[in-house]
Order: sequence, then C-alpha cells, then structure tokens
Amino acid sequence: MTGRMRLAVASADAETAVAQFAAGLQEGLDRHDAEILNRQFAADVVWGSPYGALVDGYDHLHPIHVQFQSHPERAPSARYEVRHVLAVAQDVVIAHIARLVLDADGEPVAPASDPDLPFSELAMYVLVRRDGQWWLAAGQNTPTRPGGAVAAT
Repeated sequence: MTGRMRLAVASADAETAVAQFAAGLQEGLDRHDAEILNRQFAADVVWGSPYGALVDGYDHLHPIHVQFQSHPERAPSARYEVRHVLAVAQDVVIAHIARLVLDADGEPVAPASDPDLPFSELAMYVLVRRDGQWWLAAGQNTPTRPGGAVAAT
C-alpha cells in the first residue's frame, strides 16, 4: 500500500506490558476482586461497554466492576488471551485481548447468538506508560458472536 502511513514502532517491552496487563485482569477475575482487576486503570480511563455505554473515569468505572465481582456465582469462568499488540509510540500500545468464557472442562465456549447466555468478548485496550508504569487509558469491549471476523495475523 503505497502512500499509507505505518504507525507501528519497535518497542522492546510492548509485548511484556500487555502480557502483564492481561495477567492482572486474569488475577482480578479469578479472585473476584475489582481492586486487582482495575489496579492498572488510569484515573481518567475511558471505557466502552459491550452494550454501547461509555464510562468516563476510574471513579465511575470501578463501582461497576465492584458490583460485577461481588457476585462470583453469576460470573462464568473465563480466560484472558492476548490476540494482538501494536506499539504506536514508545509509551503507547494498542492491544486486543479476548476474554473467553470457559465450560466446566476449562475449554472456551462456542459463541452464541442468545444475549442471555454468558458471552466471550474481544477488547481493545490503549495502554500508556507514565513514569515507568503502564496504565490503561481506554478500553472497548465487543461481544463475540457467531460469524465474527477472522483472527488478525
């Protein structure tokens, strides 16, 4: 594609930053602890929910996650998987991370069209490094449904 700008930059630690971010999400989910789940979220994080709501700021988002985590019996087991990492600056990374709902055997559940069933999702996260620490600046979750796009390469 001639004339089209490439934004990717070499970043020695982008993959590590995203892997650590995903591990923090996993730990928070596994422990049903919103403090752990959100510990990497910036004060001015902007969050897009899977249903189109926009939540502006940690102080608004955190209570929502506290509510979700307070009912572990309603939450299916899930696993986070890093799908794609793109460093667009030394201190800015865009990552796609899947949250896969698991069955009783620990295997991902096939996507379903029924909105009342637990769903997996793919999220796009923007991580920004400040003073040596990576923070979530923005996230957007999208439910995984049958007929979704093919995986990025």
